[in-house]
Amino acid sequence: MSELEDIRTFYARLMAVNAASSDPRLEEVFASVPREAFLGPGPWTVITGNGTVTTPSADPAHICQNVLVALDTDKGINNGEPFLHAMWIGKLAPKPGEAITHIGAGSGYYTALLAKLVSPCGTITAFEIDENLAGLARKNLETYGNATIVHGDAVTSPLPPSDIIYVNAGVVAPPAGWLKALRPGGRMIFPWRPAERVPLAMLVTRTEKGFACDPFMRAWFIPCFGASLADLAAKIPTREQATRSRSIWLVEDRQPDRTATAIFEHVWFSSKAVSVRG
Repeated sequence: MSELEDIRTFYARLMAVNAASSDPRLEEVFASVPREAFLGPGPWTVITGNGTVTTPSADPAHICQNVLVALDTDKGINNGEPFLHAMWIGKLAPKPGEAITHIGAGSGYYTALLAKLVSPCGTITAFEIDENLAGLARKNLETYGNATIVHGDAVTSPLPPSDIIYVNAGVVAPPAGWLKALRPGGRMIFPWRPAERVPLAMLVTRTEKGFACDPFMRAWFIPCFGASLADLAAKIPTREQATRSRSIWLVEDRQPDRTATAIFEHVWFSSKAVSVRG
């Protein structure tokens, strides 16, 4: 085994252990998808704290670790923290044959990982609103026959029926169309940012009885265009209220009640749980 292969293997093992996933394929895809192929030519700019560091060379070993790599420093767009994405993907547990919608594909690295996890019969549709990044992702994913890149706005565009919706941009509330696109048993992860001081990652599962949700960790992403500002009549939660949320409801299906922790134009959050098993 070459030194770089050894580094890739160790990187993949770190991701799998951090994810605490029982699926051995998670480690396999992190080992087999070269991260540098989605970052442009090196050296690369690594984001750390409030500053940046440039890798000393274009050796992929420098980015086979848990570091943020800049894609567009002017817009604040980066490739994302591998530990976080490994954990999120592990929680979603993609299965072969499932249909995934990826919102905020960037240059396509995590799209590629997800595409491999639902192969051979599954598909992934990845939305990217930035034209340059969408073009880059399309080029990077040319060899992934089950991946489709859409240059467009996932907030206003209809989503395909999905077993998984993977959101990589912060929203004040998920658009109703995203919830409706989830198939029975479908899962969605999104960065919930109803207020500046309330950055949470939210896992949603569609059950027979409603949309169960679990705010399971803090997470910060760049705002999602068209879904990052609350309407004036919204009930914005405190951090404590947000962390007590256990279900999400469409206003058209059920009006907010005394269990509401947050209320928006089309959806609201409740402290009342629904059964994940339906």
